[in-house]
Amino acid sequence: MAESQPTETPTKDPLEPIPLIAGEQSAESLTGSLLQPVQRKAGRVWWALFLLCLGGTGVFVVAITVTLTVGIGAWGTNIPVGWAFGIIDFVWWIGFGHAGTLISAILVLFQQKWRASVNRFAEAMTLFAVMQAGLFPLLHMGRPWVAYWLIPYPSTMRVWPNFRSSLPWDLVAITTYLTVSVLFWYLGLIPDLASARDRATTPRRQFWYGVFSLGWTGSARHWHHWQTGYLLLAGLATPLVLSVHTIVSFDFSIAQVPGWHSTIFPPYFVAGAIFSGLALVLTLLLPVRKPLGLSHVITEKHVDILTKLLLATGLMVSYGYLQEQFFAWYSGDPFEMAAYAFKRKGDWGWLFWFQIFTNVLVPNLFWIGKLRTNLVVVWCAALLVDAGMWVERFTIIVPSLSHDFLPKSWHHYTPTWVDFSLLGGSMCFFGALFLLFLKFVPPVPISEVKELHHELKEALEEKEKRERTESSLREKEA
Repeated sequence: MAESQPTETPTKDPLEPIPLIAGEQSAESLTGSLLQPVQRKAGRVWWALFLLCLGGTGVFVVAITVTLTVGIGAWGTNIPVGWAFGIIDFVWWIGFGHAGTLISAILVLFQQKWRASVNRFAEAMTLFAVMQAGLFPLLHMGRPWVAYWLIPYPSTMRVWPNFRSSLPWDLVAITTYLTVSVLFWYLGLIPDLASARDRATTPRRQFWYGVFSLGWTGSARHWHHWQTGYLLLAGLATPLVLSVHTIVSFDFSIAQVPGWHSTIFPPYFVAGAIFSGLALVLTLLLPVRKPLGLSHVITEKHVDILTKLLLATGLMVSYGYLQEQFFAWYSGDPFEMAAYAFKRKGDWGWLFWFQIFTNVLVPNLFWIGKLRTNLVVVWCAALLVDAGMWVERFTIIVPSLSHDFLPKSWHHYTPTWVDFSLLGGSMCFFGALFLLFLKFVPPVPISEVKELHHELKEALEEKEKRERTESSLREKEA
C-alpha cells in the first residue's frame, strides 16, 4: 500500500481578522447547531456536575437551617465585626450581575454585534447571581420572617422603615435590578423558545416550549413589538449598572468607620462589579463552548474582546486601589492611615497582597495579544480574578471593623463552618441553576446570531463586489 502524503494545513494570515462566526454557515445550520444543546439528552458529565452541585446545595440548606434556628451567632461575627461573610458574599454576588447588564443592555444601545453570542450567558449569570445575593441580607437580619418591614407600605402597625439606613435602599435596588433583568432575559428568549417549539421531538417539549413562547409566530408585527420592547428594557436597565452597586457602596461610605467613609466608593464599586462580572462570564463560557458545540459562534474573537474589557476595568480597579492608599496618606487623618496600614501589614495583610496580585497584576497579562486568545491562560486568570474580588470585599470589611477608633474594642475575626458552608453552598446552588439553564434553554440567542450572520454575509458580498469593480477599473486603465 502506498504511503499517503501528509497534507499541508494552510497557515493563517496573521493580519486576517478573527471572525465572529467561524466556518461556512447557513441560517438552517445555525438554528440546528444552536438548538442541539437542548435537544440532546444530558450526558454523564452534566449529571455528575449537577449531582455534585445538588449535594453542595444540600449543605447550603443545612447552613441556612442552622442560621435560622441558632441565629447569626452561628457565624463568626462578633463585636465589633458585625459584618463579615454575610455581607462579603452579598456584595460579591451582586457584583457578578453587572457584566450581564453591561453586555446585554449597554452594548445593545451601542449596537455592538459581537455581544450576540455571549449575552444570554451573561444574562443568566446575572439572574442566578442576584438570587444568591438577595439571600444574604435576609439571613443577616437574624429574623428574615419580618423582612417585609423593610418595604415602605402604609402599615397598620405604624412600623415604617428607617430611611436613613441603607438596608431599605438595598431592598429597592435588588428587587428593581432582579425584575428588570428577568424581563429583559425572558423577552430575548421568546423567539428562540418558539424555534425550540417548532423543532421539538416530543409532545411534552412542544407543549412547554409553546407555553413559554407566548404564541410567537415570527410575523412582522411580533418582531416590531419585540424590538421596541427590547430597546426600551435596554434603556431602562442601563442606569441600573451605575445605580445598583452605587447604592451597595453607600452601605459602607455612609458609615463613620475608618477606611469606609469615602466618596470614591461608588465609582470604585461599580468598576469592581463589572470587572468581577466579566471574569465570571469567561469562567463559565470557556469550559462549555466546546462540549456544547458552540465554538463556531463563540470564537477567539469574543474571548479577545472580553479580555480587553477585563483589562480596561482592571485598570480602573487598580486606580481605585491607588486612590484609596493615596487619600488615606494625603488626608493626614491618623485613623485612616492606621486603618490602611493594618490592611497592608496586619493579621490579614497576606490577603491584601493576594488581592493586589489577582486584581492588578494578572489582568495586565492581556496586554499581550497571544495570551488574550490562549484559552487556558484566560480561564485561569478569570478564576484568579473571581477569587481576588471576594478577597477584596473581605479586606474592605473585616480589617476596618476589627480595628476601629478605640483599641480596647479591637477584636480578631475567625469564620466558622457555617460561614464557609453558606459561601460554598451558594456557589453550588448557582452552579445547579446554571446547569439547568444550559439543558433547557438555548444558551446562545438564535435569532440574533442569524441576524449577525446575515449582516456579515452582506458585508462580505459588498466587499467582494467592490474589489471586483476596482479590479475591472484597473484592467481598463492598463
